[in-house]
Amino acid sequence: MSAIIDDKVVASAKSYDEMKEDPIVVLTKSVDALYHFRDHYFENHSIEDAKNKNDDLEIELKDTLAKFDECKVYEIDGSRAKYYYLKGKALNVVERFIPQTEELLSKAVKLEPKLLDAWNELGECYWKKNDIKQAKNCFLGALPHERNKVSLRNLSMVLRQEPAENHEQRVENIKKGVDYAKEAVALDTSDGQSWTILGNAYLASYFTIIQNPAVLRLCMSAYAQAALKYQEEYKLALDAFQRALSLDPSWSDPRNKHDELLKNLKDIQNLCEKRGYLKPKKLSQMIEALDKKYMGPYKNGSYTFHNQTVKLDLIPIKNLKQGVNTEKVVFGKVVCWIRSADMVPFTFCMVDEEKSCVAVTVYNLAEGRGVVVGDSISIPEPFFAHQKFSYSDHEFDIQSIRVEVPTVLVVNGRKLNRNQQACAKLLSFTRSD
Repeated sequence: MSAIIDDKVVASAKSYDEMKEDPIVVLTKSVDALYHFRDHYFENHSIEDAKNKNDDLEIELKDTLAKFDECKVYEIDGSRAKYYYLKGKALNVVERFIPQTEELLSKAVKLEPKLLDAWNELGECYWKKNDIKQAKNCFLGALPHERNKVSLRNLSMVLRQEPAENHEQRVENIKKGVDYAKEAVALDTSDGQSWTILGNAYLASYFTIIQNPAVLRLCMSAYAQAALKYQEEYKLALDAFQRALSLDPSWSDPRNKHDELLKNLKDIQNLCEKRGYLKPKKLSQMIEALDKKYMGPYKNGSYTFHNQTVKLDLIPIKNLKQGVNTEKVVFGKVVCWIRSADMVPFTFCMVDEEKSCVAVTVYNLAEGRGVVVGDSISIPEPFFAHQKFSYSDHEFDIQSIRVEVPTVLVVNGRKLNRNQQACAKLLSFTRSD
C-alpha cells in the first residue's frame, strides 16, 4: 500500500484513548525485533540454515507489516513522520530495493527534517537503488542536525563507491572516507560496526594511495578479515573466506576468492618444489650463469643510500631466518612466475647457486612490469616467512620473501626505477560493509 493511501487511513483513524499502548512504541518494538532477528540470526539457527535466512526474514517482515495494519485504526496525531519512517525502515530490512520504501522515507523527512534516522534509512534505500549521489546527499543532510556515527560511517562507505573523474579525486574520496570512519569510531568506541568500516577504509587507503605496511597494520587492528590474504596469513585467510561463505552462501565473492587463493597456493608450492619445472640441464645452465656482477650496487658487500652505508652479506636462501634479515642479501635466478587472478602481489620463484628455491611476492609493481625467466635478482634485507599448515585435504609448506617496495630489487645488475612502481587498483561494489 502506498504512503498516500496510508495518509488517508491515518487521517480517518480513531483516538489514542482507545489504545492501551502508544502505537509508535508498539511499532518501534516490532521493527527493532525484526532487525534483531536479521542481525542475530545465527544465534538461534545453525550454519546449515544459512540458505533459509532470506526466506525466514521475509516471513518476519510480513508479520511486522501486519502490525502497521493493526495500528491504522488509531490516529497517530503528530507522529506521522515516525510512522512512515518506521514502516520504511521495516521494508528496508531486506537487501533488495523496494520503491515503497523510498516513498515512505521521503515523506518522513519532508514532515520532520530533523529526523536523523529517517535520513539515514533513506540514504541506504537510495544506495540499494544504486543512486550513490542521492545516498551521499542524505547522509550529508543528516550531519548538520547531529554528528552521528551512522551517517558518518555510511559516508565513509559511499565515498569509496562514488565514481571519480580522476585518480586525484579518488584519492581524496578515500582520505575523506578514513576521516569520516575515524570520527564515527570516536563517537562510540564500543561500536564494532564502526570499527569494521574503519578497517575497510584503511584497506581502501592501502590499495588506492600506497601499499604502506603501517597502514595495513592499522587496518588489521580494526578489521581482521579481508586483509589476511595480503598479510600473507594464508591459513587465516582461507578460514575467513570459508566462514564468510558459510554465513552467506549466496555471496559469490568469498567462494571465488577462496578458490583463487587455494589455487595460487598450490601453484606456488608445486612450482617451488619443481623449480619452475625446468629441465635439469636448463636449470644447471642458469645457475652457472649466476655472476656477482649482476648484483649491481650490492655486489661489494655494502650499499650507500643518502650518505648512509649499509653492510650486506650474501647468504644462501637456506640460511634465511623468519622476519627481516638485517644486513643480508640473497641472489638468484628467476625460474618461473605465478599468474594470479588479481596480480597482487606479483609472484615469482627464485633459485640460488645451491638450487634452493623460494617464492618472492612483490607489491606496488606497476602494471605490465615484472621479471622474466632467467633474470638475475638481488634482494637486500629480505623479509622471509615459512608457513607450514594443513587445510582441507591439502598440506602446505611454503617459503617466501615479501618485497614491499620494488625499487629495492636489483634485476640483471640494475635497480628498478620509480617508473616500475605503482599503487594497486581498488574495485568496490555496492554491497554495504
